[in-house]
Amino acid sequence: MKTYLNMATLLAGLVAAGAALADGDECHVPMSQWQPREALLAMVADQGWTVRRIRTEDGCYKIKGRDTEGREIEVKVDPATLAMVDFEFDDNDDDDDRGRGRGNSVVPTEALAPPANELFVPSRSPVVE
Repeated sequence: MKTYLNMATLLAGLVAAGAALADGDECHVPMSQWQPREALLAMVADQGWTVRRIRTEDGCYKIKGRDTEGREIEVKVDPATLAMVDFEFDDNDDDDDRGRGRGNSVVPTEALAPPANELFVPSRSPVVE
């Protein structure tokens, strides 16, 4: 019984810690303290970003667009200080894109040859030793 009580206490602590960590990219600022949208656009212009969309999410400004290198970005900005809370960009190295021709070079299967050894001979089945 004592083991179950300890496990329940540990589980409750982990859930509380997870909720605290998930709260890290939210902004808790009264709207009366928000910088105007024009100030946000000036900050974006200073960064050299191209904006596709600005909206609010989790109490923050959320910007979708492209950075100076042409990568797609999603940035959460604190509306009072205009400090970046979260910054994500698409680096085209996702495993999800493998073989789909998006960002990764795809090698045709005809270009691949078996290793030059006696284990792989084109006219017979592979030899397992």
